[in-house]
Amino acid sequence: MSQQTNEIVIKKSVTVAVPVDEAFRVFTEEMETWWPLRTHAVDTENSDTVVMEGREGGRLFERGTSGEEQVWGIVQSWEPPQRVGYTWHPGRGEDTAQEVEVTFTPEGDGTRVELRHWGWEKLGDRLEEMIASYNEGWDLVLGRYAEAANG
Repeated sequence: MSQQTNEIVIKKSVTVAVPVDEAFRVFTEEMETWWPLRTHAVDTENSDTVVMEGREGGRLFERGTSGEEQVWGIVQSWEPPQRVGYTWHPGRGEDTAQEVEVTFTPEGDGTRVELRHWGWEKLGDRLEEMIASYNEGWDLVLGRYAEAANG
């Protein structure tokens, strides 16, 4: 996953009161417990779960109540428990995929989780609208993650 310095990057962070390995596990293995599927999914009415396959080349996808799957992205880097990176194109073609990287760093008795999201130029005319939407959306998503991680 590469990043050019002139790109727009959304950066978000949250600190959770669990060790790094637990923070990583909750983020990658328990997404279904905290991801807001009713508001942040391809099919918000029929989404049943979200899954990250824990390996490079693994899929990040939502599964609907009747079993259909919508791929959101592909895991590009898998370095437990310090880092995971993936492409991101929920509900869009892979040609519009951005990149997301999440790092997990010890901080005091907990873990600082930092998310970076870039590659917006692939969205063309929707660039500004999507950046604004994700800038707010990641706050909600990471807030839900923090609640789940902190138990």
